[in-house]
Order: sequence, then C-alpha cells, then structure tokens
Amino acid sequence: MTMLSIRHKLILASATLLLCVAFLGAAIMAQITSLSRAIDVILRENYRSVVACQQLKEALERIDSGLLYGLAGREEEGQKLLDEYRPAFEAALQIELNNITLPGEHEKAAQIQGLFSKYTASLADVMNPDASMEARQAAYFTSVQPRFQRIKDLAQEVLEMNQANMTGANDAARRMGDSARQRIGIAIIASAVAALFFSYGAHRWILTPINKLILSANEIRRGNLDLVINAPANDEVGQLAAAFNEMTSVLRQNRKHDQFNLIRTRRATEEVFKALPAAVAVIDLNGIVEVATESAGRHFGLTPGVAIRDLGLPWLPSLVNRALDLNRLVEVPDTEGFIQRFAEGQEHFFQPVAVPIPVNRRHAEATGTALLLHDVTQLHEQRELKRSVVSTVSHQLKTPLHALRMSVHLLLEERIGTLNEQQVELLIAAREESDRLATILEDLLDLNRIASGHSNLALQPVSPKVLTREGIDPFLTEAREKGVSLVNNVPDDLPDVLADAPRIHHVFENLIANALRFTLPGGAVTLSATADDDWAAFTVSDTGPGIEPEYLPHIFEQFFRVPGQDARSGVGLGLAIVKEIVEAHGGAVTASSTPGAGASFTFTLPIREFPHHNATQSRGEV
Repeated sequence: MTMLSIRHKLILASATLLLCVAFLGAAIMAQITSLSRAIDVILRENYRSVVACQQLKEALERIDSGLLYGLAGREEEGQKLLDEYRPAFEAALQIELNNITLPGEHEKAAQIQGLFSKYTASLADVMNPDASMEARQAAYFTSVQPRFQRIKDLAQEVLEMNQANMTGANDAARRMGDSARQRIGIAIIASAVAALFFSYGAHRWILTPINKLILSANEIRRGNLDLVINAPANDEVGQLAAAFNEMTSVLRQNRKHDQFNLIRTRRATEEVFKALPAAVAVIDLNGIVEVATESAGRHFGLTPGVAIRDLGLPWLPSLVNRALDLNRLVEVPDTEGFIQRFAEGQEHFFQPVAVPIPVNRRHAEATGTALLLHDVTQLHEQRELKRSVVSTVSHQLKTPLHALRMSVHLLLEERIGTLNEQQVELLIAAREESDRLATILEDLLDLNRIASGHSNLALQPVSPKVLTREGIDPFLTEAREKGVSLVNNVPDDLPDVLADAPRIHHVFENLIANALRFTLPGGAVTLSATADDDWAAFTVSDTGPGIEPEYLPHIFEQFFRVPGQDARSGVGLGLAIVKEIVEAHGGAVTASSTPGAGASFTFTLPIREFPHHNATQSRGEV
C-alpha cells in the first residue's frame, strides 16, 4: 500500500478544514440573509404605515384644536392651526395610501380619505364668523366631531393592524434566529469534531515521528554518533531519518580523522612552544594554563595545568579577564610600568599582552586567551640610559650656561666698559637665547625627575577654584595687553582635590601659556571644571586656530611640535611635562580640537585618596 507523504497529509487536513470553514461560512451567510430580509419586511412594509397613522392622528387633533379655538372666539389662531395641519394630514394620508400592505388596510384608508373630505367640507360651518355661536356649535357637535372621532378610530385601527403585523414578523424573525443559532451551533460542533480528528491525525502522522527524530538528534548532539534512527515510514520524516543515519556515519569518520589531526596538532604545538624563546602561554576560560613556553614557565611559573590565580601575580587574572570581557587585545601600557622579574641572577622586564582566541573568523566568541609577555629588558635599559644621559648632560650644561648668562648680564650692565648699539643688540639676543636654553635644560631635568619617580608629590586637599585662580593670576597682565579675555568659570562649590599645588600650577602655566600664544586679540581663554564622586576634570580651552586631527595623538610626546609653529614656541617639552605631572597624580590628560574653532585640554585629579594610589608613580613590579 502506498503511504501518503507529509505534504499530502497536510493538504488533506487543510482541505478538510477549509471545507468545514466554507460550509460553516455558507450556513452563517444564509441565515444572516434570511434574518436581514425578515427585518427589512418589518421596516419597509409596516413601519412607514405606523408612522403615517401617528401623524394622521396628531394632525387631526391639531385641526380639532383649531376648531375649538374658533368656538372660543379666537378665530384667527384657530384658522392658523387649520391652515398648518390640514396639509400635514393630507401628506400623511397620501403616504398611507401608497403603502398598503395588509388585507383590509386599503378599505380603511379609503374610508379615512372619504370621511376627511366630508370633514373638511363642514369646517367652514364651524369657523363662519357671520353665523351665530349656537349654529356653529351645533354644526361642530352634530357633524364635525363625530367624523373627527371616526377618522381617529380608523387611523388607530390601521396603526394597530400594522403594529400587530410587525409583532408577528418580529416573532417570526426571532424564531428564525433561534433556528439559525441551532444550525450554526451544529455546524460549529461538526467543524470542531473534524478539526480535532485531523489534529489527532496530524499529531500521529507528523508530530510523533518528528519528536522521535528530535530526541535522536539531541542524542547525536550530545556525542552519541553510534545511534541509528529507525524510519517506520517512507515519507519525508523517513527520508530525513535516513539522511540523519548517513550524516552520523560521516560524522563518525570525521571524528576519528579530527581526533587524529587534533592530537598531531597539539603535539606539534607543544613542540613548537618549547622551542620558542618568547614567554607565551595559552589559558582556557577557567584560568588554567593549557600550553606554555619554557620562558613563560621559568619567569612566571606558567606551566601546563597551573591555575593563574594561584601564581601570586594579581595583575595576571585581571589582565586576562579584561581581554575576555572586552573581547579584544588588551595590554599594559608602558606608561604604567613594566613587570620586573629576576631569573638566574639577572633582572628582566616584561610587558604583558592578552589576546582572546576566537572560535574562528566568523564567530568572535572567545575559547581562551593567549598571553604574550614581551621581553622589554633592552628597551627598559635604553630608557634608563637615555634618562641618565639626559640628566648628566643637563647637569653638566647648567654650570657653564650659568657662567655664560652671568657674563652676558655683566656686559649688558657695562661694568667693564661701554658698549655700542650693535654690541648691545647682540648681547640682548645672546641673553634671550641663553635664558631659553636654561628653560629647556630645566624642563629636561624636571621631566626626567618626574618620569623616573624621583619627584615625590606632597598631596594636600586644595580647592579647584583656588588652583585655577592662582594658575590664572600670572597671565592676567599678558592677556590684557594682548586683548584676550582670560575667564575662570570654575564653580566655588566643587569639592577639594588631592594635589601637589606647585606641580599643578606648572600644569596650568603650560596650558594657559600655550592657549594665549595661539589665541588672537579679541579671543578668549576659558578655564572650567566639573566633578563626580571620585574625580574632578579641569579644562583649558581657547578660540585659536585649533590643531589638525592627525597631530592630536602626538602632542603629548617629548619634543613633538605641530608643524608651522614659531621657533620661539618651545622645543615640545611643555605638554610632555603636563602629562607626566597629571599621571603622577593618578589622573589623565586629553586634548580635543576643531580646526579653526580652538582647542581644549582636559586633565583629571582625584577628589579622595584611592587604596592603591601612591604619590610616586611605580615604574616596575617585582
């Protein structure tokens, strides 16, 4: 026997349900049409007659009221009512004559029409002002009033005939509605029974095999590749089960092949790692070292199977967790110090880098972390040598430079002879250049002291308003002479910051001097500040030409000068000193600029002392 496919089963179930819906819809539409026709009969055939009869009675009563006004001596008012309601009566009567729908209704309407003609003919006798009141009253009571009553009774009879027919039609419509409700209920029950039958069939034919297939697929997902799925039918589910069996067969073969390749790759990786001179380790998501080079094990104890949290290196778990949380490369900047280690009686310095290892190029989810420990011992020694050379040269130059400046000063005072005009100009130029050289040497020594950690900071609570006011005061005269506004917008109610006031004055001195140097007359240099729970941020902004975006990342580097500056603007040490001073306080400094709209320099200072903050910046860790 040929078995139906899932497609045919679904078509059969859908067609049956569609037929049920069509049958149910047709039954409902037929009953609604019948009810609509019954209601239309009630409204169209009887309602107009009922309304017309009510209007006949009302108009007749108003005409009778006009007659009574005339008998009371108020002929003018009475005639007005007659003129107004006689046409109304005739219009209502015409509606009734045109809407005859019941047996006997036409005869009664014709009687009303004949009686109304006689009635209107006798109205003149009642309303005749020349006749005596007795004659008018006699005419009313003998001829007019009996006709009035007869017309009114006939209109009521017609009204009641139509109302009775409306009541009967309404009852018939109600009975029809009850019948429709029963038929629709039977149709709904029949449709529901059919739907339940095919729903049960669909569950048995489709859902049960699919659920079995899902359970088998879950077993395969959990690694049971030896499972064989039974295919009881030859429909699509049976074909899918056969495809699953073929897939598991291929997966079993691939798993054996992959396991072989994995073992080979792992052994090759371990051998390559052993030969690498660099300190490298691979750490899984649980913080366990999977593989590591000999250098990593020798210097940091990173050997396979070791948990990094047990190595006593607090910076290591933090670095790895940051890389996993951010899902990107994370390194310890060299500005925060190198990791110092001793091995075999030698001092080594390392800069750690943590790199998340993704599943593949398409899936960025990390499966572990690669820890690279760059040996920067030579770089560290070169920096220390550079600092030593700079410090030595600067100190060696200070003494002869001081003597040279003193000689120039004595010559300008003309204590050893009178100078001519050209000699004075040359000596003034020599004095300015020697002063500039002395400033450069002092900056070099200052920068070297801060960078080497030999410049201890005396942190004290200081008001931000006081800091900025004392920073502005030395430049007020220069700003006034140049025509530049120097504005202090720092609020008075900001909390105190922890700072070495003389050092921060040096920061403001560099930032404000730079801002004034590049701000044209009519411009402004503004100091502002904000604060949160832990930090206060100070900003020095100007309205100068600004800094091009490609130069912003380099402006805090030593000896960097933006191209196009005046040669007398310095050698590029001022902002480097600012950066070192701010970072020695534990803060950070940044710059932003819009070319043509000025530049802004912002640095932060702590409001309170943090548990791990030291006044002297650490440059190494043992």
